[in-house]
Amino acid sequence: MNQQLGKRFVKFIFGLKQSLSRGHRELITAASLAICVLLLHSIGLLQSLELAGLDQFFRLRPNEPPEERITIVGIDEADLKEVGSWPIPDAKIAQLLQKLNVHKPRAIGLDIYRDLAVGLGNQELRNVYKLMPNLIGIELLANDKNVNVSPPLGLNQDQVGFNNVLYDLDGKVRRSLLYWHVNNQVHESFALKLALLYLKSENITPTKAKNNPEYLQLGKAVFTRFQANDGAYVRADARGYQILTNFPKPKCQSSSREFCNFRQVSMGDVLADKVKENLIKDRIILIGSTAPSLLDFVFIPYSSSLMGTAKPVPGIQLQAYFISELISAALQGRPLLKVWTDLVEYLWIFIWSYLGTVTTWRIRHATKSLFSILVCCLVLTLSAYLAFLYGWWIPLIPSLFSFGSSAIWMTSHIAHIQEEWKRSKEFLHHVINTIPDPIFVKNEQHQWIVLNEAYCRFIGYPNKLLIEKSDYDFFPKHEADVFRQQDDLVFRTQKPQEHEEEFTNAHGQTHQIATKRSLHKDSAGNLFLVGVIRDITQRKLMEEHLKRTAAELLCSNKELKLKEDHLRHLAYHDPLTGLSNRKFFAEQLYESLHWAQHNNLVLGLLFIDLDGFKQINDTLGHEVGDRLLMTIAGRLSNSLRASDTVSRLGGDEFTVILRAIPNVQIAAKVAAKILTSISKPVVLDGYAIRVSASIGISVYPYNSQDSETLMKQADAAMYRAKHLGKNRYEFA
Repeated sequence: MNQQLGKRFVKFIFGLKQSLSRGHRELITAASLAICVLLLHSIGLLQSLELAGLDQFFRLRPNEPPEERITIVGIDEADLKEVGSWPIPDAKIAQLLQKLNVHKPRAIGLDIYRDLAVGLGNQELRNVYKLMPNLIGIELLANDKNVNVSPPLGLNQDQVGFNNVLYDLDGKVRRSLLYWHVNNQVHESFALKLALLYLKSENITPTKAKNNPEYLQLGKAVFTRFQANDGAYVRADARGYQILTNFPKPKCQSSSREFCNFRQVSMGDVLADKVKENLIKDRIILIGSTAPSLLDFVFIPYSSSLMGTAKPVPGIQLQAYFISELISAALQGRPLLKVWTDLVEYLWIFIWSYLGTVTTWRIRHATKSLFSILVCCLVLTLSAYLAFLYGWWIPLIPSLFSFGSSAIWMTSHIAHIQEEWKRSKEFLHHVINTIPDPIFVKNEQHQWIVLNEAYCRFIGYPNKLLIEKSDYDFFPKHEADVFRQQDDLVFRTQKPQEHEEEFTNAHGQTHQIATKRSLHKDSAGNLFLVGVIRDITQRKLMEEHLKRTAAELLCSNKELKLKEDHLRHLAYHDPLTGLSNRKFFAEQLYESLHWAQHNNLVLGLLFIDLDGFKQINDTLGHEVGDRLLMTIAGRLSNSLRASDTVSRLGGDEFTVILRAIPNVQIAAKVAAKILTSISKPVVLDGYAIRVSASIGISVYPYNSQDSETLMKQADAAMYRAKHLGKNRYEFA
């Protein structure tokens, strides 16, 4: 009972501080919480939630009219089975294009890489290209030439657009690229080229926007260029001319409840003349893969749902979304997705923070406050949704966070004030002697004005002798100096402080105490310092004993840990290069495959063998060879991510495990980087030594799903690279 009274008394003392005026309190609270939310937003902690909220807005938006300008010619599993190979032979592609061209489409997009001749009919396909000026092919752009995919053979550069896709941190596509500069040359995207071909018949050509010449204008639409911190994004990659994609939601023409795709026919139906002319004539025809086995799928906002797993869409359908948005914006003025300036967003978040503070502070009724908070959250969400329907992406999650946190903080503050102000000074005088802990109250002159019986017993002097006296009258000077210093700190800062001190009583006994000091101001403005003392002498003695014991145990544990780490390092690392050895590699490969299988990820395995290393050993000696291996090991480590694993199997053989790569092109990019790094000359003992490497690559799950087979396939690919001229990489 006494302990509870003590806690209530301490709370009462802390609540008796000078308060600001209501308006100042509301404003300061709202501004402080808004700044905290903005800091969370600025470091990206709210980005995922905001993007997820945007995805739900996409799914909740009303259906739009069916898209009648685009038809997708999909290459499905049945087509692959009929043709019997992938890529589709040139003769079959030529036949497909001829069949489509008969019905006079406005534009044809070939979303299939054709940088190499496939089977028979390449010349026939080139002839078809020449007869179809409305045909657009694709290329893959990258700063690294080893990752680039060249345009189709025989197709001029004006008929080629890049199909690079921008992925967000969660793996979804919410932006599209219109232009990209590579080597000071401007490239247009595949979707933009097809849209421009379609709009050319409507006498719409690209121009500079009147309000900003750096922006593209097509017909009724001005395409605002994406910036790195637009919307929920934080330091996103904004290279090239990007826009936020306002994905269409075409109305279903069937009874299916799933979100609708575009008009789609199969390649086999086109070749068999089973497709009606009205699905081709005067439309944009997109040719691409829809077969699950080809893994050409991406995730978009419509892929996710509140319940169930995300469903990706084919890459060709993603291009259809991009094209449809461009054409609809140019012709019908369909809203594009825009964002507010930073200043407007900050003001919006502050307004909702202030509204949360004002609502709870003015109402001061639990049920009414809760109802008001729910209504405000609903209004905020509905406002963000309506703005989204008109093409504005305004901050929802930061606004909800600032509103909710300010409402919660103010509610708790009101509850605290209402509870604390029920007490009075009479409570202080009546309760102080019922508390077992020593308590003192001082005025601004550092004189005792109120003391409880526990304090008098603790110090060893009667109450009458102590009242209106100071610490210097009863304590040694060095102790009184500490007490005065801590009292002054509380008077100066007007904030509660807790401090551990020495305390010598009237019998000469010295105690270790913890004193908690706080201020109280009465209605006249007089300040009083209240201190609550706890005797921690025994606890301090126990702490010192525990510290000594802990230090001894820590010393023993460190020695054991060092020995354990040393033995483990010897067991799992190569003594020459310091890289992980064959045993560690085998364990890591097994664990990485299990993790990749469990998370449905792609994993790359590189088998690396140095070219000409034996000759260096024979001519310059094994010592030079060992130093060369150590240099190569360092270069390999510097060429990889922290999550990747590089190992030395023995001799001049190395392996690399690439975890969680989005596609096989990344493995090729890493291999090319490694080749470049290894091929740089190494100067040892005055000799400039040059070596190269042959790399074999196998990829899970495409090549195999077990570690032994992946290793054999990468090894075989490495030997093939050696036979094909060395200093190169080959896929299994």
